[in-house]
Amino acid sequence: MKRKLKIYLPFINAGIQEVATYRVNWIFYMLGNALACFVAYFIWAAVYRSGGGGTMSGFSMPQMVVYIVLMFLTGTIIASDGAYVVGEEIRDGAIAMRLIKPVSYNATFLFQELGNKLPTEIAIAVPMIAAVEIIRTVLGGAVQFNITCLLLYILSCVLAYLINFYFNICFGFIAFIIKYLWGANMMKNAVIGFLSGTVIPLSFLPGALEKVFLLLPFASLNYTPVMIYMGKYGGAELLYFLGLQAFWALFFFGLSKLLWRSSVKRLTVQGG
Repeated sequence: MKRKLKIYLPFINAGIQEVATYRVNWIFYMLGNALACFVAYFIWAAVYRSGGGGTMSGFSMPQMVVYIVLMFLTGTIIASDGAYVVGEEIRDGAIAMRLIKPVSYNATFLFQELGNKLPTEIAIAVPMIAAVEIIRTVLGGAVQFNITCLLLYILSCVLAYLINFYFNICFGFIAFIIKYLWGANMMKNAVIGFLSGTVIPLSFLPGALEKVFLLLPFASLNYTPVMIYMGKYGGAELLYFLGLQAFWALFFFGLSKLLWRSSVKRLTVQGG
């Protein structure tokens, strides 16, 4: 275990250096996400005003504000661009250099992406959690911070990230067949944005549809961690959704292994 960790630690360092090198790109990425968060707030504020206030599908307007901010934070924490990176490496032939190295293809991506994410988590996670709690206190009139919910949220985010990472790796392997993923990746992001509760909380959907969506892996990405932090899940329900996240993480991990073995046989380098 220690030997393997020593092998992959340089990839974490490479990820950190990449963020440092392209820090302006990182800043604009974060500003874009923040802008999307503000747009979502004003849309929902208009919806609640037109509906006369009150509660909608279990969410009051103050809770919706917290939900929007937590969605922004969770989406940033679990973000993964594995599909794009894999697709680009297959398209330009850079994948050939990875194939000749005696290391796991998936693991190199995982550790390099963890390196990419470390500066982000350090820069925004603690301030955003503090901001969420200030918002909850101001809007709710009392301190609502719960350390147990926070720790369970962190655990849920770890599982959500693993689901997202391995799902994107699996999706990226489609490039072995169709060669270029840009359009497919845009469509995938739009669909996941809806199915994961980013666009609208899943509790706003009709009962039967909500139950189906909650079983899909995409609800485990954003919706489950946010609902856990807000204390919407508890007891057996909480254990069920954490178990569902663990199942999907293991499922996509295993699927990525199977798809890699099958897809690499179809490799034709476009460039390089």
